[in-house]
Amino acid sequence: MGIFDFVKGQFIDVIAWEDDSRDTIIWKFPRKDNEIKMGAQLTVRESQAAIFINEGKLADVFQPGRHELATRNLPILSTLQAWKHGFNSPFKADVYFVNTRQFSNLKWGTPQPIMISDPDFTLVPVRAFGTYNFRVKDPALFMREFAGTDKHVTVDELGDHYRGMIINDFTNALKKSGQGIQEIFFQSTTLGEQLLPQLQPDFEALGLQLTEFT
Repeated sequence: MGIFDFVKGQFIDVIAWEDDSRDTIIWKFPRKDNEIKMGAQLTVRESQAAIFINEGKLADVFQPGRHELATRNLPILSTLQAWKHGFNSPFKADVYFVNTRQFSNLKWGTPQPIMISDPDFTLVPVRAFGTYNFRVKDPALFMREFAGTDKHVTVDELGDHYRGMIINDFTNALKKSGQGIQEIFFQSTTLGEQLLPQLQPDFEALGLQLTEFT
């Protein structure tokens, strides 16, 4: 390796993510100690967003498309690094890709029976299970409120976070409904539609959208 090759290797001029998984929500581009070359090409594919972080502070967010990195399209990062107009040197920043496609068929279920009051049977133990779908609606909010500096966030991590909340909301909704076991049974196919708007605010608080709940 010559001196020119060594110097060239210190700069990143292409930034992209080809997702070959089905469960990754956030992936950090492996920059290591390399600096990003001003004018580098950033490719954000459909169902992705790219977020630049400067010293722990969230900066610019890029939507799908091909972007040539320059001070004109890095306004927040330019301000954080106090760049002057026309600054053309390589820079350092952490780049995170966020997967915004819909994640489907995540499972939930009650680990213990829920005791439901019923006029005919007094207390009836009820168990329930189902699935839900979601997508990242606000990548920046999701980074701030959930992912932080985690370089690799998966669906399982998010599922662990929400599983207890879903069960709790489901239990409260059943008890507040005042319905007996037969009414619950006959409405089992529509319970998910009734619960979705009740669960939605907890997802929106993290920048997510709950698209289906069964």
